Amino acid sequence: MTATTPFIRLHPNDDVVIARAQLIGGSMIENVTARGLIPAGHKVATHDIAMGAPIRRYNQIIGFASRAIQGGEHVHVHNCTIGEEKGGFARDYAFCADVRAEPPRQQASFMGYKRSNGQVATRNYIGILSTVNCSATVARGVAEHFSRRMNPGALQPFAHIDGVVALTHGTGCGMDHSGLGMQLLRRTLSGYARHPNFAGVLVIGLGCETNQIAAWLDDSHLSEGPLLRTFNIQDSGGTASTIAKGVKLVEEMLAQANDCQREPCDASHLTVGLQCGGSDGYSGISANPALGVAVDLLVAHGGTAILSETPEIYGAEHLLTRRAVSREIGEKLVERIRWWEHYTAINEGEMDNNPSPGNKAGGLTTILEKSLGAVAKGGTGNLHGVFEYAEPVNTRGFVFMDTPGYDPVSATGQVAGGANMICFTTGRGSAYGCAPSPSLKFSTNSALWQRQQEDIDLNCGEIVDGTSDVNTMGRRIFELMLATASGNRSKSEQHGYGQAEFVPWQVGAVM
Repeated sequence: MTATTPFIRLHPNDDVVIARAQLIGGSMIENVTARGLIPAGHKVATHDIAMGAPIRRYNQIIGFASRAIQGGEHVHVHNCTIGEEKGGFARDYAFCADVRAEPPRQQASFMGYKRSNGQVATRNYIGILSTVNCSATVARGVAEHFSRRMNPGALQPFAHIDGVVALTHGTGCGMDHSGLGMQLLRRTLSGYARHPNFAGVLVIGLGCETNQIAAWLDDSHLSEGPLLRTFNIQDSGGTASTIAKGVKLVEEMLAQANDCQREPCDASHLTVGLQCGGSDGYSGISANPALGVAVDLLVAHGGTAILSETPEIYGAEHLLTRRAVSREIGEKLVERIRWWEHYTAINEGEMDNNPSPGNKAGGLTTILEKSLGAVAKGGTGNLHGVFEYAEPVNTRGFVFMDTPGYDPVSATGQVAGGANMICFTTGRGSAYGCAPSPSLKFSTNSALWQRQQEDIDLNCGEIVDGTSDVNTMGRRIFELMLATASGNRSKSEQHGYGQAEFVPWQVGAVM
């Protein structure tokens, strides 16, 4: 891709090209003339398209012409639609058809924290979890005592501690004690309690909530010890007394947690959650495929990458089922797609309520187009597993986790599953980070980089500009992963993001 043309063609069979910058009427686009303004990142037809005809980008159908489209015309929501029943055409899942030989094993390392159970951490936090919203304020009060901003001296003796963070939420009661919502919440809390980036965890409840601490411990097969402590407000004398008790318990954990120091660790211990938010027409051209190259490198080094956001692979799932190493894995992915179709229908919604207004302003027209770009984050390797929300990811390589498309909820599930890093691409801009796992953000275009550089860790817009390429940028992302895993702080960490972004997936009736 060079910067000499005002547009980008992604495949010889495509019916559209993408504007590299805003095109004005009369601009020549291959063999047609632009008809009016074409915004940057948006699509323009390269030939006449009949009403009802499919429209291709990436050599894949992204929608159908809702009216006749002339060559040189802007192609967007006014003349392109998903059509009936997911585009009115069948997907060929071709299970396992594209499975390839595993790549030769490569070696790399980062400076991580080795845990006694064999896990490896990229950060060294003490975590405070709330069983229910009713204990959230107390949990935050304990964490605030150790805030470097509010109490700079509290952690000064503990050089190897990254911080004490409270991860609170808005649920935990008013729900079926054995329903899906409770299962998801307990699985999420269990994943965080076990997360390698937490050296120690304190769990605080109210005492009368549906999500009882004892029941959660039993369901999660967890037991208390020096680095996993629990108690209830109702047994501790009220708010101030409970905060004081929590502070004392955290202080007892700090000395032991501080004994852990960074040491060389194999890159196979990296588990990276893949996210894209605020996507635009460049996402599937620059940052997403570059992240895909980094994922292929990570997998070649024995690491794990978790693709998620099921509503945002909708219409592109056939590209993943072809890469499944077994039919069972491919069918599990399709089953999750069918679950989502049912789930949205009973809530009087539909899967094409996405892209968002911001996505559309950035050039994405249908969920099919958005999904085709989103799956590029997953690279080109085999699909080794499909996991439900917040399930422990116990398979290395490239895997999928069923999550909503809403970034904080999706990333919360990935971290609960074991992700010790998040990589997040964005075209419209993002202000996001998560604890206890560092989050790296990559811009899809240089205009965003220039506008929001204080929140973005790497500009993949150089690919669109023609000053870099996907492979080069992918290698840069992989090196940035290793450096961040070794302790380099991401932009979101520097700004203090991470505690408010803990959002477990809440489903079911609130009673």
